Amino acid sequence: MLRYLVAFLLVMHGLAHVTGLLGMWKSGSQAFSDHPWIFSGSVTADSVVGRVWGFLWLVAGIGLIGAGVGLAFGQAWWPWLAVVAAVVSLVAIVPWLRVVPPGAWGGGLLDVLILVALLSPRAEWVIRALG
Repeated sequence: MLRYLVAFLLVMHGLAHVTGLLGMWKSGSQAFSDHPWIFSGSVTADSVVGRVWGFLWLVAGIGLIGAGVGLAFGQAWWPWLAVVAAVVSLVAIVPWLRVVPPGAWGGGLLDVLILVALLSPRAEWVIRALG
C-alpha cells in the first residue's frame, strides 16, 4: 500500500510540473509573478530565457511521472529516475523562487525529501520498504 501512495505522490508531483511550463507562457492569475529570477533583473518568466527554462519543468515532470509508474509496477530503475527528476526539478525551480506560486515551494521540499531518502545510507532500506 505504501508503494502505491508514494507512486501516486510522484505522479502528482510530476503532473504539477505542467504549471511550471504553463506559468512561463501564460498571463493572468495562473501565471508566475512578473518579478525577475534570482540571477538577473532582466530575465523574467515571460522572457525568452524564462520560456526555454519552462521546458526543464516539463522534463522534470515527465521523469517524476515515469518514476511513479516505475515504482507502481515494481521496476528496479525507478529510484534512479526519481533522483534525476528531483535534481532537474530543483534546477528548474530554484532560479524562480521569487516568482513561483507557494505550491511550488512544497514541490521543492518534496524533491529534497526524494533526494534524502534515495541518496542516504538508508536508501536500500527505503527502496525495500516500498517494493
